[in-house]
Amino acid sequence: MSDREADFRTFVAARMEPLRGLAFLTCGDWQAAEDAVMSALSKLYVKWNGIDNHDAYARTAVVRAAIDETRRPWWRRERAHSHAMPDRTVPDGTRDVDDRLRMREALSRLPARQRAVIVLRFLEGLSVQETAMALKCPEGTVKVYTSRGLDTLRQMFGTELEARHEAAF
Repeated sequence: MSDREADFRTFVAARMEPLRGLAFLTCGDWQAAEDAVMSALSKLYVKWNGIDNHDAYARTAVVRAAIDETRRPWWRRERAHSHAMPDRTVPDGTRDVDDRLRMREALSRLPARQRAVIVLRFLEGLSVQETAMALKCPEGTVKVYTSRGLDTLRQMFGTELEARHEAAF
C-alpha cells in the first residue's frame, strides 16, 4: 500500500462519521447522505496529492453533493429495495432527543442553500468567510442566508414555545 493510500484511509477513518452527519443534515436522508459522502470521497481520492486542505475539500464536496441530491427529480433517484425496514422516527421521552428531532424537522423545511449555510456555520463551526469559500458564494450571501435561516427557525420554534407555554397554564 502506498503512502497516498495509507493517508487517504486514515483520513476516511477519522472523518467518515462527521461527513455523514454533515451530509444528512444538509439533505435530510441517510441514503442520499451516504451517496453524497461516497461521491465526495471518490473525487477527493483522485485529487488527493494536489489538495492542500483535505478536510475543507471534503466538507465542500459533501455539502454540494448533498444539495445536488435534494435537487434531483424523484424519478431519477435510486430506490433501495431490501429486507431492511425503512427509517422511522420513534418518539423518545427524553427532552434532548425530542429537541434534536424537532431541529432536524425544522432544518428540513429550509431551502437547501440556507440549510447548508446553517449547518456549516453552527454545526461545523465555520466562519462566514470559510462558509463562503466552501459554498463558493459571496460572504454577503452567507450572512443573508444565515439571517433568513435563523429567522425561519425562530419562527418555527417560537410558535411551538408559545403553544407549550399556554398549555402549561
